[in-house]
Amino acid sequence: MKKTQQPEEYAYLVKRAGQAAIIAASLLIIVKLVAWMVTGSSSILAALTDSLMDVTTSIINLFAIKVALQPADKEHRFGHGKAESLAGLVQAAFISGSSVFLMINGISAVINNHQIVATNLGISVMILSLVVTLALVFFQSYVVKKTNSMAIKADSLHYRTDIVLNGAVLLAIVLAGYGWGWADGVFAIAVSLYILHGAWEIGSQSIDALMDKQLPQEDNELILKLAYKVEGVRGVHDLRTRSSGYIKFIQLHLELDDGQSLYDAHNKADKLEFGLQAAFPGADILIHLDPISVVPIEKRNEAVNIDAPV
Repeated sequence: MKKTQQPEEYAYLVKRAGQAAIIAASLLIIVKLVAWMVTGSSSILAALTDSLMDVTTSIINLFAIKVALQPADKEHRFGHGKAESLAGLVQAAFISGSSVFLMINGISAVINNHQIVATNLGISVMILSLVVTLALVFFQSYVVKKTNSMAIKADSLHYRTDIVLNGAVLLAIVLAGYGWGWADGVFAIAVSLYILHGAWEIGSQSIDALMDKQLPQEDNELILKLAYKVEGVRGVHDLRTRSSGYIKFIQLHLELDDGQSLYDAHNKADKLEFGLQAAFPGADILIHLDPISVVPIEKRNEAVNIDAPV
């Protein structure tokens, strides 16, 4: 049976991933700043600008994660999990802004046929940037696999684009060293377009979460299978799912035989709830019990027919 991360482990992992991103981005800002000041490369400036965006969005991410992990209170009965999705939107805005800046700088470099110097330093810095970014993305991928955190997923997507960016900048510097000076500006423009695409993906995922998009199909299928494993369940309808941060919200109507006692019906709902909690630790679960005779024909097995055959 598929299981999700425990809330305590979730909090530990996403915090560590957020802190690692800030440390890595800060290190890369220092080395890229030095390299740009020495070489004057537009593509290194592009990489430096992106790293500045990285550390800004990673700080926002870490703050959003701390807010999202706060428990529900009187003003926020469903918790604070959507702070992660809001952070994703902020990231998308920052990334879009940086891509526009890079594109303008790249166009200027192409028009002015800007030449770069000290290519060996530039090459060394970009190789270091690739190594650091790859290590960070590897760790973030592990955290996303364990937690499915929207904030870390958005951050990881951004740093994945950085791998392409750093590789492109490295290639541009090598080509410029062989006299192909136009490559510096052209690669800066290409990287800006790639980053803009990444911003679109981050923004789309964040909007899906804010608009309460249902859980993945496999999760809905698992919910239905667990429901039909409870002896006496005749059907399921009005299955509704969504997520907010690490909390999954599950609502459904359980169809039961008419003649049983309220006590027996309650026990069946408890069995299902225990099964769902085992599969989705920390989930917020609401089960409504319906006598089978009062369920309209079109509602019966609606969840099975529409969402996920079992």
